Amino acid sequence: MNKIKVGIVGSGSISNFHLRAYHNNKQTELYAICDLNEERAKSQADLYQIGQIYTDFAQMIANPDIDAISICTWNNTHAEFAIRALDAGKHVLVEKPLCMTVEEALQVEEAVRRSGKQLQIGYVRRYDPNAQMVRQWTEGGELGTIYYAKASCLRRLGNPGGWFADKERSGGGPLIDLGVHIIDLCWFLMGRPKVKSISGNTYRKLGQRSHVQNLSFYKSADYNPEHNTVEDMANALIRFDNGASLMVDVSFTLHARKDETSIRLYGDKGGMEIEPEIALISEKSNTMVVVQPQTDHPSFDADRAFQNEIDHFINCCLLGSSPLSPVQDGVEMMKILCGIYESAEQGKEIYFS
Repeated sequence: MNKIKVGIVGSGSISNFHLRAYHNNKQTELYAICDLNEERAKSQADLYQIGQIYTDFAQMIANPDIDAISICTWNNTHAEFAIRALDAGKHVLVEKPLCMTVEEALQVEEAVRRSGKQLQIGYVRRYDPNAQMVRQWTEGGELGTIYYAKASCLRRLGNPGGWFADKERSGGGPLIDLGVHIIDLCWFLMGRPKVKSISGNTYRKLGQRSHVQNLSFYKSADYNPEHNTVEDMANALIRFDNGASLMVDVSFTLHARKDETSIRLYGDKGGMEIEPEIALISEKSNTMVVVQPQTDHPSFDADRAFQNEIDHFINCCLLGSSPLSPVQDGVEMMKILCGIYESAEQGKEIYFS
């Protein structure tokens, strides 16, 4: 069987997960890499024995030998690059978020439809082994009807700066960067209900806090403590048309004692804690019990999740099967993210028809 020849656009930090996973997939050939920074692209090409190096995306997608593209660039390029790659006859794996607006999401959806090619969104938490296990439980009725979920991803000091802190390139701060992951995972495990209304808040109170000492944090390659146009923190109550609701809060920076990630689902037969550790809460013989499954990885494992995500994408390309995170889910997720920002800006609840 011929290998899928893959081109990577963007050689920043997130591309490392893609490159390693493609390198480990025996049905894949890392064929090309593209970045405005040619030196950085060459460095990755040398590491992974990639033969073709580009600084022009148009030239890369014009290469007929390339079958698929992984988009690992700034958020404001996702929609444009996805549409151009699809129209050039390439399958596409695009990092989250799909884009920056609902209008862009609909344009990408139309490009998928007319091209007949695969597009998979990098909602990597769906591909974590624990998430897949929980999905089997929820679909098997272990939780009954899920009516409430709560998700937090709070950093006390963690604004990466650079393009992450530039709204023109990122589309927003912790909500669109971190919130997209935990909102999507809850929504996915809840059965992907349609959003009915959103009440959201965003806050810009603390900035990048580059003056804080004795704590280190990840900084983007173009880190600049002087520029910050995104929110520090966001929260929201999301209501769905089946009566279920999701409460979420996220932050880049917050006067909190420690970083915290928690993801919890509640149904009429049982509850589920996915982060920080996985546990099923239920009742047996009129007694509440906590069941902790025996797994090699009790919490989220990024390397395993990205490997599963890439393997799934390659299988979809080879078999023509629908991805687990299709463009339609990206459209709905952009409605949610943009709805939170719109609600916060207008100071009122947003309703969807």
